[in-house]
Amino acid sequence: MKELQPILKSHTMGTLELPNRVIMAPMTRSRADNEHTAPTADKHAKYYAQRATAGLIITEGSQVSERAVGYIYTPGIHNKEQIEGWKKVTQEVHDAGGRIFIQLWHVGRISHPDFHNGNLPIAPSAINPEEEVFTPDGEKKTVTPKAMSITEIKETQNEFVQAAKNAVEAGFDGVEIHSSNGYLFHQFFSSFSNKREDNYGGSIENRARFFFETLDQMKKVIPENKIGARFNPSLHGTFGMQVVEDTIPTFDYIIKKLSDEYDLAYIHLSEPFTDVSDVKFAETEIAKRYRPMYKGTLMINTGFDQEKGNEVIKAGNADLVAFGKLYISNPDLVGRFRENVATSDWDKDTFYTQGKEGYTDYDAKTRELIPS
Repeated sequence: MKELQPILKSHTMGTLELPNRVIMAPMTRSRADNEHTAPTADKHAKYYAQRATAGLIITEGSQVSERAVGYIYTPGIHNKEQIEGWKKVTQEVHDAGGRIFIQLWHVGRISHPDFHNGNLPIAPSAINPEEEVFTPDGEKKTVTPKAMSITEIKETQNEFVQAAKNAVEAGFDGVEIHSSNGYLFHQFFSSFSNKREDNYGGSIENRARFFFETLDQMKKVIPENKIGARFNPSLHGTFGMQVVEDTIPTFDYIIKKLSDEYDLAYIHLSEPFTDVSDVKFAETEIAKRYRPMYKGTLMINTGFDQEKGNEVIKAGNADLVAFGKLYISNPDLVGRFRENVATSDWDKDTFYTQGKEGYTDYDAKTRELIPS
């Protein structure tokens, strides 16, 4: 019998036994085109259930409040209709034998007043990220956000706590804090976007305080071994972020602290989104850098295929590999990896459209599982 591929071996993560290490990455798909921006049975539940053979599904980013919104037609986890919609999703995924976490999301300054009744988005500091966002009225440039007051920081932390409670009610196996990709927590981490002079700015410890305070409150309502956190240490030149001298030391501090003092389900790291080989202070090999620092389950993503996924696990640099675009067009990705068959191409034109096309209509072949 052929040796089982590393990526198809089981892995214990917190209280969950994952049957394989092929993870469905969180991906914005803009299908919640209804009054309450709630997931629906005919689209969201079907989409995720089709992919339930993944070791773990992580949902698209789901805003923790109205104030957290920055993209059109993205689902939330803060009102009754959304909770009820997510219940349909988790039920379908569990009925299909899957496991599913929800990604909790606040975009901070990557938003626009059009989403907030004309009010400014909030952020650690009043610094325009100089990006473009898709609003209900089309693509628009970002504006200078409002620097958060201490009251607004505490309110936002409470929103994440309530979202975690809502996720438990909705039947999720756990939650992932989206502390990555230039969104609110990442904005606090970076001295490029955080110029505060209070306890939430200045030193590395202060810039990480908002995240750790939020995590400490969340673990009172959901076990910490059911919480994951996503980070993108070398994000540069996109989402309003730049790698500066203290960027990597900041993430070193965060990840070492998580390793030493917490028992998370996992940390979810991204390799650089862009070529940073000539960027001073950037780290080009994220998994290799952080595997020695982090004793728990480490998930890696960005640019992986079957071969590279097997390689990174075999080398011991990650425990789990998250796949994004490949999971859009290959609901049966695990089966294809198992049988070493070609993957289907995705249709980029339907990534963010609102119909079923390019969402639930990709072919999924039924395959018999080869015993391990």
